[in-house]
Amino acid sequence: MEMAGKRVRCSCCGVQLMVPPNTYTVQCARCLTVIRFQPRNHLGQAHDSIRHTASRMKDLLNTVSSNINTMVPSVNSYPSSMASGNAHHSQPVAPSLPVSAHQRKRAVLCGVSYFGNKYRLNGTVNDVKCMRYFLIQKLGFPSDSILLLSEEESDPCLIPTKQNIRRALRWLVQGCQSGDSLVFHFSGHGSQQLDFNGDEVDGYDETLWPVDHETEGKISDDEINATIVRPLPQGTKLHAIIDACHSGTVLDLQFVCRMNREGYYLWEDHGSQSAIYKGTNGGLAVSISACDDNQVSEDTTALSGNTATGAMTYCFIQAVQNEPGLTYGRLLNAMRKKIRDTKTGILLNGPIASLAKKVLFPKSSQVCFQEPQLSSSEKFDIYSTPFAL
Repeated sequence: MEMAGKRVRCSCCGVQLMVPPNTYTVQCARCLTVIRFQPRNHLGQAHDSIRHTASRMKDLLNTVSSNINTMVPSVNSYPSSMASGNAHHSQPVAPSLPVSAHQRKRAVLCGVSYFGNKYRLNGTVNDVKCMRYFLIQKLGFPSDSILLLSEEESDPCLIPTKQNIRRALRWLVQGCQSGDSLVFHFSGHGSQQLDFNGDEVDGYDETLWPVDHETEGKISDDEINATIVRPLPQGTKLHAIIDACHSGTVLDLQFVCRMNREGYYLWEDHGSQSAIYKGTNGGLAVSISACDDNQVSEDTTALSGNTATGAMTYCFIQAVQNEPGLTYGRLLNAMRKKIRDTKTGILLNGPIASLAKKVLFPKSSQVCFQEPQLSSSEKFDIYSTPFAL
């Protein structure tokens, strides 16, 4: 009787494969990754040649797969990334960008919905779709320089797992140089955890939740800073747009802009007490976040009719689109005003706003309304510096 085949798991996507007898290479039907197996006995010179060829192919695939650029091509055709076909499924082993082409504008957009969980979010995928359209159509980002991760992607390398987000962030800053504009947009859950290295003013690290955070853990502000802030060279600019709870200092940048309701501000220095360097390598890093570290942000339909979005993402895009050339100060004020007006009602401005808020939103005494925050690797005049991506 012929020996039965064996079952193995794909090293890329994890799907279980049936390998026929006397087979030494197999291609995954889901992601098309080529997997090589060692023969169990001597098969002669012909099979030696096959093994040698397969070994060379494996080395090549491993080299290409280790480059985070392999993650991008399926995003280039978004939103048609759910379509089947060899061109899409071969992404894990195909270079994402031409080696000779250096994109001056590059973005990582990450929307995590947490499907199947009681804490599922409904607006995060809408957020990253809108941000991608906005960056391409309004701000001139090349479509092939935007990497989008969400649970709607069929490519396993584009699911927002902890490992995939880490690789995406490394890709974002890889080879960056003077004149580059980088964007990291995250829409999902955020939280806090105890700080054990003494670099936090309030004693807590901020974290972002990947889709597999329950098993793999969260991504801390320390790691985010080390990955995308510290490598930035002179002349490179990074903007992080973080739509998550407790995200005020999620990039661990040294200076935090403290602004009151009248628009007056000052820069708080959060780096003087830490022995760990949290600055850049000469570049500029700016974070625009949904709320302060002690606040929560909202996933809501109040801003865009029946479509769920993150309040901060919606207000950010609207403010930048409605007022070209606005400054950082104008942007921050416009976002805050839009969120306040939505929560209290457009007509509830002026002296009665505070009373109405207590009556209509009694829980606000325990949980502060979200106020978008600004932090930076260096101080600047927020009312004279134009916002530009």
